[in-house]
Amino acid sequence: MASVIGKRIGGRTYYYLAESARVDGKPRVVGQRYLGTAEDIAAAVAGGGPEAAGARHRSFGDVSAVWGTLQRLDLVRRVDSVAGPQRARPTLGLHVALAVLHRATAPETEFEEWWTGCLAQDLVRPRPAKGSITTASHWRALQRLTPERIAAVETVVAEAVLELLGDDGTEALAVDVAQFAAFTAADCTLPSACQDVLAGLGLVVTRDGAIPLASRVYRREKAPTFGALAVELGERHTLVFHSGQAAQLDLGARTGFVGSLPLADHPELLARPASVRRRVDPERFAGLTAFDTVATVDGARRRVILLHSATLHAAQYRAFTSELSTTVRELDGLAAALAAGTHRGDRTQVHAEMSRIIRGRRVERVLNTALTGNRAGELRLERRVDDAAVARLAEEFFGKQILVTDRDWPVAEVVTAYRARTYLESTFRWLTGSAVAGPSPRWEWTSHRISVHALVSVLAATVTHLMRREADRAGMNLSVAELLDQLRGIGETLLRHRSTGGRPRTRRILSDRTGRQQALFELFGLERFAPG
Repeated sequence: MASVIGKRIGGRTYYYLAESARVDGKPRVVGQRYLGTAEDIAAAVAGGGPEAAGARHRSFGDVSAVWGTLQRLDLVRRVDSVAGPQRARPTLGLHVALAVLHRATAPETEFEEWWTGCLAQDLVRPRPAKGSITTASHWRALQRLTPERIAAVETVVAEAVLELLGDDGTEALAVDVAQFAAFTAADCTLPSACQDVLAGLGLVVTRDGAIPLASRVYRREKAPTFGALAVELGERHTLVFHSGQAAQLDLGARTGFVGSLPLADHPELLARPASVRRRVDPERFAGLTAFDTVATVDGARRRVILLHSATLHAAQYRAFTSELSTTVRELDGLAAALAAGTHRGDRTQVHAEMSRIIRGRRVERVLNTALTGNRAGELRLERRVDDAAVARLAEEFFGKQILVTDRDWPVAEVVTAYRARTYLESTFRWLTGSAVAGPSPRWEWTSHRISVHALVSVLAATVTHLMRREADRAGMNLSVAELLDQLRGIGETLLRHRSTGGRPRTRRILSDRTGRQQALFELFGLERFAPG
């Protein structure tokens, strides 16, 4: 039962909407909502309301979706179970969760600045005491992450991921993210600090979704060859590699792999007509076709898949035509200089200049050049673009990739496994790039902080790739960056109304949502975090 009651405070009456119910047979007030003064109520009835004194906008969708995923993984409790008994508040588990939330949603913003205006303050329960979370206190808490605890945290989080995935998480891939390094020697103020710079990251990830389960960080001065790392990572998992790493592996003897091969190594496949290729999966891989066959690789007959992507073909064609245009412009400039007599080089010098312009480019396959004359001042240059050669080049190379594997998976699953490396490199480039906020100067990045940085980055990748997989299963094929960008577009405005004698009131309003944003809103259950 609802009723309006008034409370006399400081000589003014403030009204509340009270909800009453019987408790143990007796009427009790079980809830109340502040309505304001009589003037406030009158203005609201008339269609007005208290005048807004100010407004502030903050991101809602990405923060709430990531926090909800951290809750599903039960990250705070799992990390606290690893840390053991703690007197400090907030606990280590909450600090790790906030570090992951920060890295996933605002890696370019300094931690304390992010926390001060972030939705996370309204999501964390119980709410940390005011002033208890600062950059300094945050790093002091993370110092408790010993190497043993870091390993244990990865283990318990992997267990949580596998529990969510069920049978879908039983197959794992081993991937080397060679470009993981966030801090190069150029970032170091003191030479001694450069000795602990990260060089790379080996990961074990789920086959579906490329969700990290375990990591292996290695230092620049101790970096193993990819062949040695492949032995370590790929003993129990399917190894994923790219064409530049293929030479370090004996694919004739190896088992358990998905990788790519240099196009030039298999001209017989590139020459196959488009008619032999079949669409892979129009819903997941629009414009992707494949020819599934066998070929000799490192002396053994192996399954190879010739892929052609219409999207990649178009991008490579645009890049090639731009390169061709630049080359032609430079050749025409040289020809004009020769004709005007401003270039007085001899035939050998002009040939060298032409070679410099064309050298190392595929444009040399489509350009016909002729240099006439024998003496300086008499030399003339002519050039012609062979359109038929351009068409042949585009048909032979553009948009193509050759995958090799010993797995009997469907083509779509082989492609998914191979692209795990690309997805991960893209994610870590964003999570650990030059814009990521950190202590200054750079020499404050000790060996321990680098290890913590790696853990937080891996956990952020775990959470965001889990989210990307869920979106993909719901029919939204998005990269991690695209997913979070869509979620970030769901904003929240806080309207602060002027005080009429009581406490100033704040009203939360979510922004309008597009169809895709609404689908993500429902997929990640963001209603439970939305204003009531």
